[in-house]
Amino acid sequence: MVDHSMQPPGSRKSRRWLFGLLVLIVIVALCWWFWPGSKKAGEGRTADGKPAAAAGRTGPARPGFGGSAEPTPVRVAPVTIGDFPIYYKALGTVTATNTVNVRSRVAGELVKVNFQEGQRVKAGDLLAQIDPRSYQIALQQAEGTLAQNQAQLKNAQIDLQRYKGLFAEDSIARQTLDTQQALVGQYQGTIKTNQAAVNDAKLNLDFTQIRAPIAGRLGLRQLDIGNLVAANDTTALVVITQVQPITVAFTLPESELTPVLARYRSGASLAVEAWDRGDTRKQATGVLGSLDNQIDTSTGTLKFKARFENQDEALFPNQFVNVRLLSDTLKGAILVPAAAVQYGVDGTFVYAMDGDDKVKIRPLKVGATDGTHTVVQEGLAQGDRVVLEGTDRLREGSKVEVVNDSAEVPTSPGQHLQGKDGAAATGEKGKTGA
Repeated sequence: MVDHSMQPPGSRKSRRWLFGLLVLIVIVALCWWFWPGSKKAGEGRTADGKPAAAAGRTGPARPGFGGSAEPTPVRVAPVTIGDFPIYYKALGTVTATNTVNVRSRVAGELVKVNFQEGQRVKAGDLLAQIDPRSYQIALQQAEGTLAQNQAQLKNAQIDLQRYKGLFAEDSIARQTLDTQQALVGQYQGTIKTNQAAVNDAKLNLDFTQIRAPIAGRLGLRQLDIGNLVAANDTTALVVITQVQPITVAFTLPESELTPVLARYRSGASLAVEAWDRGDTRKQATGVLGSLDNQIDTSTGTLKFKARFENQDEALFPNQFVNVRLLSDTLKGAILVPAAAVQYGVDGTFVYAMDGDDKVKIRPLKVGATDGTHTVVQEGLAQGDRVVLEGTDRLREGSKVEVVNDSAEVPTSPGQHLQGKDGAAATGEKGKTGA
């Protein structure tokens, strides 16, 4: 009989280690055996030939552990053909077509104001009046001086005619006739000076009535009745801005000028849209009016101006707006919902329906996108159906169940918007601006 107590300690430790290893192996085997979706070796089959364990389970099998996968529910949409407008997006500032600071051209007391703040006026409308009495007196003085010198000129001309007769009779010297002729010329020059003084006085008197130089809308009044106004005072009486039509100034980076300049120089009318600060509501639609003659080297951008009729006066001077410049429209473009486009290490692709219950990976070459629709240059055709939702569990050849087949054709394709810094929203990988 063997005495176990006499066995060396190292032998007992080896047995304990082997026993623990066996227990671990048993636990792993049990986990494998009872794991959902696993198949037991030698298990029976049902009448239709499927494993009995698999037939009694519901839900998809876990990857790598065998079992049959259930179809993945997905939502799909069709590929369509339509016109796709390409827009460049920029930040813009509304500027009045003309802005005038109305100031008095003569000094005096402001005695009358004939306008209301914010009122629309026409060119020539009377806005205010300076006290005209001192200018009326100045006009009378100038007219009096003119009349006096006209009388002297008339008398000198009569004497000249008399001297000419006497000189013909050899009754006076030639010098006397020449002196009288010079005196007449002197008075004629004086008359011209007096007439200019009269005209200047009339002009100053007319300047006491301050009239609108352009048509537009008035701002807030800066001076009140009773104020003493200096000629060309730094403080304007009121500011007039011409808002119909109105312009919007914006810039585009030089990297995006080629398509815009090509269409502008061809004589095409480029549409421009002005959207509000939140870029959610379109306020007005106009056309590209003009562009600067040089690129700003500090920013690498070119300045543009768009013209808006602004009949509803939705745009105000110095207002901030988001500008969308239509550079081109792609006719008959293949359009796919942007949500269906996937990006992987091998490029851009979509999961397209292969029959009624399977999907296939379709590599794409994409063009412009607006976040809602994407232009497909290669890889899809009209009528193809692509997966919109449920793509995270799909693989090549995966079985799917279409739960909501969106078969309707989109009626308004999205717009290709450039980023605010001018970054293009096109490219092989479908990069999206804005």
